[in-house]
Amino acid sequence: MNTITINGQTIELTDSGSNNDSDKPLLWFVRENLELTGTKFGCGVGMCGACTVHVDGYPTRSCITPVSSVLGKSITTIEGLSENNDHPLQQAWVEHQVPQCGYCQSGQIMTAAALLENNPTPSDEDINNAMNVICRCGTHQRIRKGIKAASEALIASSD
Repeated sequence: MNTITINGQTIELTDSGSNNDSDKPLLWFVRENLELTGTKFGCGVGMCGACTVHVDGYPTRSCITPVSSVLGKSITTIEGLSENNDHPLQQAWVEHQVPQCGYCQSGQIMTAAALLENNPTPSDEDINNAMNVICRCGTHQRIRKGIKAASEALIASSD
């Protein structure tokens, strides 16, 4: 199967010579081929987390993930998290003025979304353990506030 699904759209990959999509890191495939530029390049070695996307619901560092390893899987980028940028995390990020420079924020939000999917009411310790995305600006307290606010919003919307 030479397809992947990104943000709900099934994409056929090319396999011709130097234009072999399956050899590319997923980060560059979504940015260059699909022009989905919300996923950021940070370190290129999977350490910083700016490039985090979901692969079958799991937070994944796209800079070190070859497209060939996600064939037949479902990928969600920051653009696919919500149709109108109204995911509770995105709203909480604005409400609590989480970003400073903003560069790591798509990775922060995608990591937080996976956390809340698996743990709708995370403790501070749960958040600290899950949020392994480097923020050079040091907005970790605001990130935690944003996650807590999104958790409350998600719980309220499910009642």
